[in-house]
Amino acid sequence: MTEAELAMMQTRINEGILLAQRRMVSRGLHDNLSFIVCRGGMVCDVPAQEISKF
Repeated sequence: MTEAELAMMQTRINEGILLAQRRMVSRGLHDNLSFIVCRGGMVCDVPAQEISKF
């Protein structure tokens, strides 16, 4: 594979990850859920309404 092909593949992977994250937060907002995340080395329960950036 060429370097350009690898870069394109990585871009597509990154876009897929972002899409999955957006869908997960959207579902969390719809169903009034919270997410368990690691922030600053501590595990926290974060409501979907508080997630604005990923």
